[in-house]
This record gives sequence, C-alpha cells and structure tokens, in this order.
Amino acid sequence: FNYPGADAIKAQKGIVLKRGDGHVTLADCASGTGLMEVYSRKSEKICFRATGSSGYLSLEIPSVYGVKGEADHEADLKLTTDGATQSIDVGKGEWKAAGEAADPDGRDFVLVEIRTSK
Repeated sequence: FNYPGADAIKAQKGIVLKRGDGHVTLADCASGTGLMEVYSRKSEKICFRATGSSGYLSLEIPSVYGVKGEADHEADLKLTTDGATQSIDVGKGEWKAAGEAADPDGRDFVLVEIRTSK
C-alpha cells in the first residue's frame, strides 16, 4: 500500500515514505518509549512504531548514520549509496552504526527499506 500523507510528510520532514504493509509507521518521537529511532544528518531524529509479528516499509531517508532498534521488534535495514548496498541487522532496543558511520569510506547512505520481526 502507498503510505498515506506521504507528500505532506516529505514537505514537513524531508523524508520520502513510499509503501509498506501498515505494520511500520512513522511516529512522533515524543509519543512514547521503545520506538525505532533513525538518525540522519539531513533531518531531526525520525521515529517509527512497529506492530504485528512482522512489518515492511519502503522509504528514503538521506544521510543516515545511526539507528536504535524498536523495543519489541528486531529490524533489518537496507541502505544504498552509489550502487553499493549496506544491510544492517538491529536487535530489540540495540544501538547500531549505519550508513556513513558503518562505512570504511564514510560515504553518504540513504535508508531505503525497513523490515521488522518479533
């Protein structure tokens, strides 16, 4: 399904939410604890809530350098840059370097996919 309100979110936050299954959704970081947190040099901290036993979201968040896992779900993240792909496995509540922080060459990566599971 296409992400509802994607145009308004792009205009407000500078991120592109494309499509998903409805089980990984953008969340207000102040709305609770245990959310997935994505850190980017181009925008404020961006948070996501995962529901159900698994979830999927296709998106574009530029200049990602770190992520904190959601409290109840593990996540597999896919990032890309200049034809290279980076896959990051993030455990429940775990902090992980991602994108430029996990790249020996310090290249600028775009987060393009989040998959979650319990």
